[in-house]
Amino acid sequence: MKYEIVELEEKMVVGVSIRTSNQNGKAIQDIGLTWQKLFQKGNYDQIPNKVNGKTIGLYTDYEGDYTKPYRFLAGAEVRKKSEDRGSAIIPKGKYAKFHIVGDVQNSVGQAWQEIWRMNLKRTYRCDFEEYQNNTEDMTKQEIDIYIGIEG
Repeated sequence: MKYEIVELEEKMVVGVSIRTSNQNGKAIQDIGLTWQKLFQKGNYDQIPNKVNGKTIGLYTDYEGDYTKPYRFLAGAEVRKKSEDRGSAIIPKGKYAKFHIVGDVQNSVGQAWQEIWRMNLKRTYRCDFEEYQNNTEDMTKQEIDIYIGIEG
């Protein structure tokens, strides 16, 4: 799977979050429910100060590598934090950027399976998916996956 190395500035993300792990399929269920919660009752639309119309799936607060518990946050990048919502920082730094086009569930899941098998020197501080939301067709979405790497 091909990727490019990019340097990112710090970003603030606001949304809804959950603690989960990749053990016994727990994350698949928890992450799906977190996305549902983001889009229920206009939660996404009510996030103030959004930078753009993209959505972000953020993995942070790892207790070790990808086999250990972590925090998942579904939301949007914002210009400034809203006090009444969950938030997290995407730290400034070096990331491996993977670009995929496909189904928002199956293609992303397959990409993560490949990433886990790669020999990347990951920081396990922050990884995220950025959904470009440039088509209504959920089977042809453009998604960038950013993996925090040492550097």
